[in-house]
Amino acid sequence: MTTIFPIEKLSQEQTPFYYYNMELLEATLNEIKSCTEGMPYKVHYAVKANANERILRTIQEAGLGVDCVSGGEVAASVNAGFDSKKIVFAGVGKTDREINLALDADILCFNAESIPELEAINALAQAKGIVADVAFRVNPNVDAHTHKYITTGLSENKFGINMEQLPEVLSIATAMKNINVVGLHFHIGSQITELDPFERLCEKVNELQCEVEKLGVKLKIINVGGGLGIDYVNPDENPIASFKEYFDIFKNSLKLREGQEVHFELGRAIVAQCGSLITSVTYVKKGTVKQFIITDAGMTDLIRPALYQAHHKIENITSSSSETVVYDVVGPICESSDCFGENEILPVTKRGDLLALRSAGAYGEIMASQYNLRKLPHAVYSK
Repeated sequence: MTTIFPIEKLSQEQTPFYYYNMELLEATLNEIKSCTEGMPYKVHYAVKANANERILRTIQEAGLGVDCVSGGEVAASVNAGFDSKKIVFAGVGKTDREINLALDADILCFNAESIPELEAINALAQAKGIVADVAFRVNPNVDAHTHKYITTGLSENKFGINMEQLPEVLSIATAMKNINVVGLHFHIGSQITELDPFERLCEKVNELQCEVEKLGVKLKIINVGGGLGIDYVNPDENPIASFKEYFDIFKNSLKLREGQEVHFELGRAIVAQCGSLITSVTYVKKGTVKQFIITDAGMTDLIRPALYQAHHKIENITSSSSETVVYDVVGPICESSDCFGENEILPVTKRGDLLALRSAGAYGEIMASQYNLRKLPHAVYSK
């Protein structure tokens, strides 16, 4: 499904803004449904990827649950109409206010990441006279071979409980009157395109299942997190992630017990390709060695290139020139890191042209800031 930009419609909008191809989002959700039909699989959308209200409503209507990492995300999910029993709440630093909010919402479960957090959930649940369902996030020490900022499953990461700590944690948890242990939770990283790490994750989960059974604990939920990557280089050739290959790994390699469910927390793979950042060319500046395209969008609108050294495919969607020029594409922010791409080969570009930064539906709009007192980008939808 190639994205065709409605130039006349987009030219009427004040740039910069995010353009969402809702047909592609719906096709992606249908592919997930097709790949998981008939399986004991529950897919939760990772809200941190994009909390745009229209995006959330579309995902809710498709029947997915949500993975939240803050009280604000829990509240946004409830407001978007998600069934509270499809909400899971992760995060290393849940505050008492956030825990109380989730308890009051009667969510499916907390993904707990430490003994102090477990103690806080137990005390707050006790004060309300209820029992909280909890899954423990365990670090399986699987290297996802991704950027150091988005690898999360190693024992030196701040997230989760190390495998050798699990027996002690389970012993403490099962003795608590207001905690009900329902599962184990894992998440090894993000933007994983080589799928071998997921096979190794299955091996670690299978080992842990045997250890947990020896402790007399029965688990309903095995939450394997998310992390499935997308194609940032060729978004039109690969607009939908390799969901079948991904889900088949767990189907073939994970040894489930009777009655167990596998939960997934996919974010980027669901929304990244449906979103593009649309920006106008403010100036074309000729230096002594380079030519610069200076856009009205900057790192405040899309921070991934500055934060992760990530690259989004850049297209001039209004130029009719058949001649190409090598440009550096930069923004207006007063930071040298405000650069979207170096040595980009683009059609001859002029002031007023529209550029599309592709595959920006995840960690784009949601991470926008008002640094330099800039306005936040708005959203435009294909339908």
